[in-house]
Amino acid sequence: MQEYLLLVLAAIFVNNIVLAQYLGNCPFIGTSKSLSVAGGMGAAVVFVATLSTAITWLVQEYLLLPAGLGYLQTIAFILVIASLVQFVEMFLKKMLPPLYRSLGIFLPLITTNCAVLGIALIVQRKEYDFFKAVVFAFASGVGFALALVILSGIRERLDLVRVPRSLKGTPIALILAGLMSLAFFAFKGMIS
Repeated sequence: MQEYLLLVLAAIFVNNIVLAQYLGNCPFIGTSKSLSVAGGMGAAVVFVATLSTAITWLVQEYLLLPAGLGYLQTIAFILVIASLVQFVEMFLKKMLPPLYRSLGIFLPLITTNCAVLGIALIVQRKEYDFFKAVVFAFASGVGFALALVILSGIRERLDLVRVPRSLKGTPIALILAGLMSLAFFAFKGMIS
């Protein structure tokens, strides 16, 4: 049980998919302007990353490797992720239209979000068993969502203060992301 707890804490804080691994920066910066959009995007990434990692693990273990088609791993994983994103998009469009509209172009971009694909590939590289793969994917998605919500909250507060014109928008967001990565990196001593 302690092994799984350390895996979760490491995936959320120390090896955060966006702040330490630098995956998923486009939606991280793009959807961090509003707290509600960030929460929705974070939840969508958690859901898609967890489910896609579970499915891609099964595809890898029971289809690709036995058939000697390991070289198709990336293409197969992208197809699985694209299918899941379509499912999430249809669900949000029908059940939560305001969230669907607020996510705009970023929801279809989850298909090409390198964080989601990166999580699935990291699981294969580290040769996790199925349960550990799902736990890692969920924790990595939560880490992405946590970083996104924190950045979003800070950016909303920055709208209330004067920021030099040359730093407005993306430049200040990148500076904040760098400072956040330093703060998350402080957990390394506790986890290792």
